Amino acid sequence: MTMITPARPDLDAYVYATRAAQPDLVRGLVDLLGARLVAYLAGVKETRAVRQWAEGVRRIHNSEDEQRLRVSLQAALMVSQRDTAEVVQSWFQGLNPHLDDRSPARVLREAPVAEVGPAVLAAARAFAAVG
Repeated sequence: MTMITPARPDLDAYVYATRAAQPDLVRGLVDLLGARLVAYLAGVKETRAVRQWAEGVRRIHNSEDEQRLRVSLQAALMVSQRDTAEVVQSWFQGLNPHLDDRSPARVLREAPVAEVGPAVLAAARAFAAVG
């Protein structure tokens, strides 16, 4: 007898963040984090770029920035499965014991996403698990 087990809860977040077109990616992040925090994560100085990305009139050309936003959306979606957008914003900006008491936003912004993305996702997974 074969048992079918449900997918890990974070798998939906991974699939959506991976497949989302750039405008959907940015709109999802803005809904959860706000335009200013998305601009910070993307390394842009103004929210106008974020708005233009969300509207689809401008593209994110730097692949590292796009990947950083995809990892951010994946983490935000995991946390939002159990909490409000306000908690998601607070989680991204607050000091996190899983990240050596640095904020997930800062960690993602200051290091290559390939190096720190797994740690941020693990921290989001841990937070989402305990609620």
